[in-house]
Amino acid sequence: MSSMQPVLETLDLHKRFLHTRNVLTRLLSGTRWVRAVDGVDLELYPGEVLALVGESGCGKTTLAKLILGLLSPSRGEIRVFGRSPGEYGARLATLLQIVFQQGRSSLNPRITVGALLREAIRVHRAAPDVGAAVDRLLHLVNLGQEHKERFAHELSGGEAQRVVIARALALNPSILIADEPTSALDVSIQARILNLLARLRGELDLTMMLITHNLGSVRQIADRVAVMYLGVLVEQAATEELFERPCHPYTEALFAAVPIPDPAVKRKLIVLKGETPSPVDIPSGCRFHPRCPYARAACRETEPAYRELSPGRRVACHFPLTG
Repeated sequence: MSSMQPVLETLDLHKRFLHTRNVLTRLLSGTRWVRAVDGVDLELYPGEVLALVGESGCGKTTLAKLILGLLSPSRGEIRVFGRSPGEYGARLATLLQIVFQQGRSSLNPRITVGALLREAIRVHRAAPDVGAAVDRLLHLVNLGQEHKERFAHELSGGEAQRVVIARALALNPSILIADEPTSALDVSIQARILNLLARLRGELDLTMMLITHNLGSVRQIADRVAVMYLGVLVEQAATEELFERPCHPYTEALFAAVPIPDPAVKRKLIVLKGETPSPVDIPSGCRFHPRCPYARAACRETEPAYRELSPGRRVACHFPLTG
């Protein structure tokens, strides 16, 4: 991948939020900031699926909103096909789209599925024949013509998520960000949505970023995985390489928690200490050290650099695991 030019990249990207708007609290304790995204360098290459994983609250969705322009960065840069998103204006929507989690809640309950898709196409003049384009989108996501006249409340969870995917594809984007696209769905429906995304990737030549905490889905669809913890990336590698030999203790713990259907398979049990620290009070040194079973003195004192161990593999750890 390194010889190719990324279609999307973030450069030392930061986003912080004011911790409280209460003036009295700020006067008594000083101004405090939530460091939601705290210096992220990430690349997405043509045609690949990159999975961004980590616990809830680690900054994954904030990062996606920054990329989409829904939030402004506190510092750093975002590049889409080598240019700042602001240079594209409204045309950015034809390059970059998102599939939100919990599809039904992101649909307008007052208009039908057909009207929703027609509106997306018309606003951006994405197709000369709007009716034919709507039919094509429904066919792409395995929905029938009868769904055009349905409202959001008349759809199942899986159908609603397919409509959200169809709406994202209405403008023929090059890059699709899927933010927890299978959350709140039954396991069998989750598998169908992931299979749909995998098929669409091939048929439409899409590049995807999959944001998830479901590591089972990661192995099914992703080419590479980036692991996020408390606002920073701690490890990145090809999917199979990361599953077979994680180098960061946090990645090791995440993967150890993935259920294995075969009870005869034995593996190392890893119990992390305490809770994830607050992004308002980030620990000194390595931000994972308070929970890390391998922490040493250097981990408490110095923040590790996010460095390349081998081509395509990066880790932010003073003492990477060797397996």
